[in-house]
Amino acid sequence: RSIDEMKRLEEMSSVFQSSGVERHSTEPKSQTEESADSGDREQPWEMVMDKKHFKLWRRPIAGTPLYQYRVFGTYTDVTPRQFFNVQLDTEYRKKWDALVIKLEVIERDAVSGSEVLHWVTHFPYPMYSRDYVYVRRYSVDQENNVMVLVSRAVEHPSVPESPEFVRVRSYESQMVIRPHKSFDENGFDYLLTYSDNPQTVFPRYCVSWMVSSGMPDFLEKLHLATLKAKNMEIKVKDYISAKPLDMGSEAKATTQSSERKKEGSHGPAQIEYA
Repeated sequence: RSIDEMKRLEEMSSVFQSSGVERHSTEPKSQTEESADSGDREQPWEMVMDKKHFKLWRRPIAGTPLYQYRVFGTYTDVTPRQFFNVQLDTEYRKKWDALVIKLEVIERDAVSGSEVLHWVTHFPYPMYSRDYVYVRRYSVDQENNVMVLVSRAVEHPSVPESPEFVRVRSYESQMVIRPHKSFDENGFDYLLTYSDNPQTVFPRYCVSWMVSSGMPDFLEKLHLATLKAKNMEIKVKDYISAKPLDMGSEAKATTQSSERKKEGSHGPAQIEYA
């Protein structure tokens, strides 16, 4: 579904570019859209930010005061491969993301390539830091020229809840990347859909501030980190070339059962991404 949505957004984007029309003057009408593909229970998307390199929408999550977020963005100065690899490289993220307290792979499935990670991140003072245990899986479809990275919260016996942090138990993220040409040429579009439940109730003004400042800040940090990787200032693992069986002989095959425990979980949103 995310890939289909991305195709539609790309088509709309190309129409605006070819017509020479300012996007912000016409797009809000199109992007406060119906959710016909999603069922009657889901609310329409509302555009909340329209920047040069990305657009941000949100929609309420039923039964909660928070939102699910969606970003459609474009970069022309880095390659899809570089952008994809930077998001997957946990060691590199510790260097470019100052909010990371801990980020490590705790288990790998040699068959599917899935990885279970433990991520601890700073939250704005005076809130406690949050920690996430989540499984991620990525796919590169060379025939259809698309990359997909999916993450969601799971439980894992080796990472019990700690009194030092607030455990986020509901978290989902889907990233679709479509190159303009190829994986190794500059230029691509991406669609990111994200939600989590940070286990607290934010005042509305606080939510608005986090969206307006936290989202652009994270995307800019990610972009700058990719530029450094492109310029060979930082060596980043090539996940596209790596096969699941090359990820380590110590990998265990229990990740899939962990994934099933949390299948179908949904939750509200926060502004840091894995």
